[in-house]
Amino acid sequence: MQIRNTTTVYLLFTFFSIFFLFITFAQSFAGSGSQGVPNPSLILNPDKQFNYAQDLFSAKDYLTAVNEYKRFIHFFPKDERVELAMFQVGMSYFLGRHFNEAVNSFKKLTDQDFETEYSIKSYFKISEAYITLKAFDFALINLNNLITITKDENIRDEAYYRIGWIYVETASWDNARHYFEKISPKNRNKFRLERLADELDKETLIPQKDPKLAGFLSIIPGGGYLYCERYQDALIAFLLNGGLILAAYESFDKGHNALGGLLTFVGFGFYAGNIYGGVTSAHKFNRKETNQFIYKLKKNTRVNLSADLENKSVCLSFRFFF
Repeated sequence: MQIRNTTTVYLLFTFFSIFFLFITFAQSFAGSGSQGVPNPSLILNPDKQFNYAQDLFSAKDYLTAVNEYKRFIHFFPKDERVELAMFQVGMSYFLGRHFNEAVNSFKKLTDQDFETEYSIKSYFKISEAYITLKAFDFALINLNNLITITKDENIRDEAYYRIGWIYVETASWDNARHYFEKISPKNRNKFRLERLADELDKETLIPQKDPKLAGFLSIIPGGGYLYCERYQDALIAFLLNGGLILAAYESFDKGHNALGGLLTFVGFGFYAGNIYGGVTSAHKFNRKETNQFIYKLKKNTRVNLSADLENKSVCLSFRFFF
């Protein structure tokens, strides 16, 4: 019995001795990382960190790039590249098609009390994000805010030009002309306004269908579709409605009043749908023709504007079609 007790005490002593040595070793190792020899994996170099984020951006790994740009901004807040890193966060979200996040990121630059290169670029990118989101009103407000704060005539002219195209996208022709005309004389050639004005005047030639007339013509089943040049739909509407009307008439004529009533009820639904379809067909026709006109207008006259991140400037690319 005494031998067993001695063995147990010896094992417990050995266990606690090893445990104590392990704790002591772990603490001394941790101390060497923070007070003695530094752990090289914890050293952050601003150049390496920024270049790593740029490499991720170039590789189109945009969401990972966002995290690395933010890490750079956090650890090196006084670095001269912080503003560029903030802009790149917005661009990463933008190119990754996270447009709401892009807007919020760019706004951190536009909310500054001073006008800088990247704050100006951020205004333009915010408007592009809003346009992609079909939030045209917010895009207009953003660009008008830029016009208010900037003292640079070239920047104002670019904002006017972009606003004009937003109004073109929404088929607000008079508003588009108004803002294109605001562009200063020195930049009118740069934005090819003379040719743009000539092409824009052709909007009066866009084929249009009158929705009210389409509805009226639909009194004859398929008439509205025929007017809107949807010939197959016109034939189907005519045959379907005509068949139901004929079937209902024959049912009543043969004394099958219940069947005739059912067919009349069903036929009335199809007849109302025929009128509604004629009206909506006119609207669809008008939208299609307007969109085609806008597409050709942009293809033939638009100056594409883009941010040149390497040269840190806004560059113009021209497209000519003959």
